[in-house]
Amino acid sequence: MKVFIDGKYFDEWNAKVSVFDHGLLYGDGVFEGIRAYNGRVFKLKEHIDRLFYSAKAILLNLPLSHAEFMRATVETCRRNKLRDGYIRLVVTRGVGTLGLNPSRCKSPSVIIIAGKIQLYPKEMYLRGMEIVTVPTTRNLHSALNPAIKSLNYLNNILAKIEANNAGCEEAIMLNAEGFVAECTGDNLFIVKAGKVLTPPLSAGALYGITRGTVMDLAREAGHEVAEPNLTRYDLFNADECFLSGTGAEIIPVTKIDGRVIGDGKPGLVTRKLENQYHALTNGSGEPI
Repeated sequence: MKVFIDGKYFDEWNAKVSVFDHGLLYGDGVFEGIRAYNGRVFKLKEHIDRLFYSAKAILLNLPLSHAEFMRATVETCRRNKLRDGYIRLVVTRGVGTLGLNPSRCKSPSVIIIAGKIQLYPKEMYLRGMEIVTVPTTRNLHSALNPAIKSLNYLNNILAKIEANNAGCEEAIMLNAEGFVAECTGDNLFIVKAGKVLTPPLSAGALYGITRGTVMDLAREAGHEVAEPNLTRYDLFNADECFLSGTGAEIIPVTKIDGRVIGDGKPGLVTRKLENQYHALTNGSGEPI
């Protein structure tokens, strides 16, 4: 594997960052997870757009232009002969001192890794997964805005640990008001009476690229799509439930906190959206 670091390519065993990089020391930086399908990078422009939004929110001056990020991402895939896989694009604040002050970091660092990913076992896509609600709540907007896709993922990791302790792969995170925000790494959807519903961004949901794609596909299929505040009660009584994410794609949920969702099987709307999504990813994106 060849890893892009600040304009150069390194073998994976020689791809290194400084111990004084503030991305390592303080989680100071932003990232994107991107997928490649059939020799094309899916929604690359949208991911780079979001990278710039996140960077602006934390006053991080990106060292490359939008076009340069796109070219570097595609070139990294080419050097790794990647046709189907996962790309992790990371920008750290760069090397600084042991103090918090970001002004001590003179130059941000760009890292691009192109490889493989499999978040969940295949059988979960076939039969559905079980998830639980965990005690760890989503970060407050006034503390660390969930819209920023930053390197500081401890909030999500703590919730993931609680999910693992409960024997589950994923967890539902509520916000401070008790409304559903999202899962640790995925956005959440329910289907009720033919309507496709997902928590609003104001509840603490990440502006997911896959989330937006699913909403568009659902509208194209004739479903009403809305973003109301959702409670656990709403989830328990949904006809269907599924998660979406760049890594996860679309995965059905058949049990939440011990409650069976619908008839306990992946629903028809979920399956239809899965098929639509896979058809879309198969033929669109930036060519490698």
